[in-house]
Amino acid sequence: MSTIFTKIINGEIPCYKIAEDENHFAFLDINPLAKAHTLVIPKKPIDYIFDIEDDEFKKLFLFAKKIAKAIKKNFDCEKVGLTVVGLEVPHAHIHLIPINTIYDMDFKKEKLKLSKEEFEAIAASIRKDIE
Repeated sequence: MSTIFTKIINGEIPCYKIAEDENHFAFLDINPLAKAHTLVIPKKPIDYIFDIEDDEFKKLFLFAKKIAKAIKKNFDCEKVGLTVVGLEVPHAHIHLIPINTIYDMDFKKEKLKLSKEEFEAIAASIRKDIE
């Protein structure tokens, strides 16, 4: 199965990469609800997050945790919210969104319009603090 996320992983579609390891990939959402809205995905194209094998599921969330901590350190937010919707792209993914209220994660909200330079600066600020 080839998805837009598979093409991003393979470098066929550009992205603002945050981090990558052997099995996971994180990049900025290009239609963000907030600055630093990040998508975390397994490299293996599994559609439904709860179909991921237990060990890989844990590793995916531990990878996301590192990204969330770096987001929290660099962006003014009370917490980094996590949501999994899974309907828009048939490739499991976690949304990490800096939030101050529950309404900051409302996907009906108007998306931010950021410049290439803003995306690049956001990605760089998150990358520098990933442990």
